[in-house]
Amino acid sequence: MPDWLLVSSSAASSAPAAVRSFAELGLPDSSLRAIEALGFTTPTDIQVAAIPPLLEGRDLVGVAQTGTGKTAAFALPMLARVDTSARHVQALVLTPTRELALQVAEATASFTGDAGVQVLSIYGGAPYGPQLRGLAQGAQVVVGTPGRVIDMLDKGALNLSAVQMLVLDEADEMLRMGFAEDVDRILSAAAPDRQTALFSATMPAAIRSVARRHMSSPTEVATSRPSSTTDTITQTYAVVPFRHKVGALARVLATTDAEAAVVFVRTRQTAEEVGSALLERGVSAATISGDVAQRERERIVERLRSGSVRVLVATDVAARGLDVEKLGLVVNFDVPREAEAYVHRIGRTGRAGRSGTALTFFTPRERGRLTQIERLTRTSLTEVPIPTPAQVSAHRAATVLDSVSERISAGRLHMYRDQLAERIGSEGDPMEIAAALLALAVGDAGPRANDQDEVASPAEQTFDRESNSDRGRSASGRPRRSASGSVYRVAVGHSHGVRPQDIVGAITGEGGLRGSDLGKIDIFSRFSLVEIGPDLSPDVTRRIAQARVAGQSLHIRPDTGPRGNAGARPAASTKRGGRPEGRRPGAQHRGRRPVGSTGSR
Repeated sequence: MPDWLLVSSSAASSAPAAVRSFAELGLPDSSLRAIEALGFTTPTDIQVAAIPPLLEGRDLVGVAQTGTGKTAAFALPMLARVDTSARHVQALVLTPTRELALQVAEATASFTGDAGVQVLSIYGGAPYGPQLRGLAQGAQVVVGTPGRVIDMLDKGALNLSAVQMLVLDEADEMLRMGFAEDVDRILSAAAPDRQTALFSATMPAAIRSVARRHMSSPTEVATSRPSSTTDTITQTYAVVPFRHKVGALARVLATTDAEAAVVFVRTRQTAEEVGSALLERGVSAATISGDVAQRERERIVERLRSGSVRVLVATDVAARGLDVEKLGLVVNFDVPREAEAYVHRIGRTGRAGRSGTALTFFTPRERGRLTQIERLTRTSLTEVPIPTPAQVSAHRAATVLDSVSERISAGRLHMYRDQLAERIGSEGDPMEIAAALLALAVGDAGPRANDQDEVASPAEQTFDRESNSDRGRSASGRPRRSASGSVYRVAVGHSHGVRPQDIVGAITGEGGLRGSDLGKIDIFSRFSLVEIGPDLSPDVTRRIAQARVAGQSLHIRPDTGPRGNAGARPAASTKRGGRPEGRRPGAQHRGRRPVGSTGSR
């Protein structure tokens, strides 16, 4: 196969050099009118490289990262080939996920302008009815996921014999997700004389194999390296001990100026736990993963766009194709397994010339992964401190003060002024009263015994790792101490169907505590161990003990060590003298994974 054609802003051998407008690429007038109406003026590198050979009818393999404009690179030439008078499928785009299918279909439809091309998205997790009707009514461009396309072929509802152009978008992700056989079958079912375009972020051997089997002497183009797509993103990192990730995340979200943020995790289970933990801390968050129904996903993403949800916690697969304009922050709660996935994740922000920030959490043991990411992106990540609780309060106070002028202008303050006048007369210093009101407005009730930064020192990090396997007996029968406080035992466990958030809700609700007062939760078969920062008074203990979770009374009491069943193994097996197996990289309030359960991307 031919050598790569590297395309930069100043060089392109398969397209006009120094292209400054779409009109120079040979697009039809209808496409140029649509582009102008959308406000696009200058084509991106991948558009300059791909559009001319695709307009000439040549097969093409393109390497391009997320956010480089590759959808327009294949959609515009594809639409130029559609015969609007013919009411059958003439072009097919395959995408790895439902979200990307919807995004590509929406973008393609926007490029049709006044041409009257019918674009239809077909994907799993949605009713067949509307998709079947769309095909029957003569959709000319279909954008779909491999599984649903196969279903439609089997039903006889989709006929690819007249397809003139077939596009594989994010081909590497499709093959990584196990769609290789489906892709082969779809390509074999399409018209043999069709034009084929393949776009991929990377070029592994499996992609080259597809190109050899199903493409005819393809032109190969590649935009510049991944780092070129992250120029508008400020890349940062913080070293955060495993157990303090959720607290650190909550403080980052509380102090960011970004209108919306995405938090990436590795598994479905972690997504649910982190989402629940953020909600407990008052963060407007929602969760999407591979198990969330498509209609619900669409509603969640729309809520993010509208501002009713500010934070989205997502797995990699669930967030493919996510494009929210005001997304200003991406947090890698879990370091991605593959360095290449890092580029895909942070590419959710800083798109189309907008600026954004990416923050990655590394545990002390994961520092080596930082080097891999920096080598891939050819960018040095900047270490940043996690905001302290005091900085969170200061940020919230500044936000309140910024709105004071507007509130004064709104009027109707006389009743508050009268009450303040009475208090000032009896309690003295007006500034002291104003400061107390501001503290109360931001949720600062004053200093507490455990009011400390949750990011531990190196010595505390070592103690944290050792204490995971140390359940030694406490002296004098007092509650055992941990890095997060005293350890208490409650009489509910996996056999009762209890979840960490159930225990948190009961203890905070009955005991008058805050979610941040609770540390690690270990759920065993018939009981659970809970770390609580402040020591509980007899009255608070009595109230919590009477609370019921999953139909059972908590019967909370101090845990003094491995007595009776207290030394039993948790629901997940424990390595001798080491870290328990199956531990989820999830929220601070977390339980053990039941035997046999698995995470889902």
